[in-house]
Amino acid sequence: MPSLAAEPIRTRADWPDAIPGATTRRRAFRGDVVELGCDVVVIGSGAGGAVVAAELAEGGLDVIVLEEGGHHRTEDFGADAGAAVRRLYRDGGAQMALGSPPITFAEGRCVGGSTVVNGGMSWRTPDKILERWRREDQVAGTGDMERYFERVERFISARHQDPWTVGRDNELLREGAERKGWAVIPNIRNQLHCAGTNNCAFGCPTGAKRSTLVSYVPRAQAFGARVLADCRVDRVLLEGKRAVGVAGRALGPDGRPGPRVVVRARGVVVAAGAVQTPALLLRSGVRSPSGAIGHGLTLHPNAKVTAIFDEPVEGWKGVHQAYQVREFQDEGYLMAAVNIPPSMLAMTLPHWGPALREVMAAYDRAVIAGILVEDTTTGRVRQVGGRPLVTYALSDLDLQRLVRGTSLLCELLFEAGARRIVLPFEGVADLHGPDEVRRLFARPIPREAMEVVTVHVMGTARMGEDRRRHVCDSFGKVHDADGLWVSDASLFPSPIGVNPMETIMALATRNAERLLEGWR
Repeated sequence: MPSLAAEPIRTRADWPDAIPGATTRRRAFRGDVVELGCDVVVIGSGAGGAVVAAELAEGGLDVIVLEEGGHHRTEDFGADAGAAVRRLYRDGGAQMALGSPPITFAEGRCVGGSTVVNGGMSWRTPDKILERWRREDQVAGTGDMERYFERVERFISARHQDPWTVGRDNELLREGAERKGWAVIPNIRNQLHCAGTNNCAFGCPTGAKRSTLVSYVPRAQAFGARVLADCRVDRVLLEGKRAVGVAGRALGPDGRPGPRVVVRARGVVVAAGAVQTPALLLRSGVRSPSGAIGHGLTLHPNAKVTAIFDEPVEGWKGVHQAYQVREFQDEGYLMAAVNIPPSMLAMTLPHWGPALREVMAAYDRAVIAGILVEDTTTGRVRQVGGRPLVTYALSDLDLQRLVRGTSLLCELLFEAGARRIVLPFEGVADLHGPDEVRRLFARPIPREAMEVVTVHVMGTARMGEDRRRHVCDSFGKVHDADGLWVSDASLFPSPIGVNPMETIMALATRNAERLLEGWR
């Protein structure tokens, strides 16, 4: 193959799709090898990748976006949760961080990434976190984030819900918090007149949720960016310590690899998420002076409870997480109500047989609520056999905090009128009243008995100005590598205690601005 520093053999004018702004799939290409060229190639189309692609394209650069998952339109989304999980999530949403207990996590794998399947919460990075990053990690510019947050919020329509879209499950959460005298606030979500179908985690069927699928990806394309779906990137191509492109495969409908795809570029932005990004860097032979690629994984451990009420709840009506309970935010806890389809809820409950049937018969009277903990320990992503291996040992302190947070959440739900609460702890009996909450502390809960999940994976290519500790500089450029940037939650030097989407987007906006300044 000719030197990767040579001129690209396929330019924007040669792109094989005849429709301007269209997302290209494998079938548009012919032959065994597809060679493309651009200024910057972006790997991933979620909160980090789509935003940086749009900003760079608007700045005049020729951008190609490669997305491993498929391109699914708003009209493709519906109520079949099982089908959506298979199409939109990596490994059916059942990836696992190995440890005691193992922690299940989910990543979106589609055009739009995890923004297509998240709840849409749009929270700015807390000031205390930005100050921590400045003080402990020497991250530059943390005091100048306001304009980036504002820019992102305009593009994603970040706002409160229309009141008629708030379901009874979320109102019960709010009522319980207010009766306890606890701080509870309306959620800010990236939505424009949400219809309240509670289908956020399986693709918004109305387009009201302003995921990057319907916001930043079309914006990038309007400025000339090219998007190739169903394309897995196997490695970043290096010449010495300079990134000169990427190589991978176009994927068929069954996931089988097809033609080789080589993109030559003067800049490479990796935005594949905090698991896939470090795995790709390691697989490509990228070496950081810190030796910290894949280290520092944090993931906001979550535990959920299922509360049964006497009144009809019908949690499938209304919006995903209309409120957050912030009373204990300084202690590292957030509480929210979510709805889970019956088949998925049944899979996660600690009951079986008649006991499971009894709980599921009350599904229409159930409030499913969760506790998020800002973790105090870290895990790691390794590269084993061409795939990432994720390990994470929940600390004793965080285990205790999960139990305490769960007990507080149970107090709230009993205050709201719950008659029975199913706990996420195997072998611990259901609670039937507030006086039984202390049972959670009567005896230690074994680690292996806990069901812990997360959708917030962060921190495996951390940014900061100490090359001995950090993988990237303050603006996402990989230390000791030319032409290589990271643009996703891998950059976080620490967990942030709130939903990470807007932080990722704001950092991507800021870092794209810096990249453009250097480019000129």
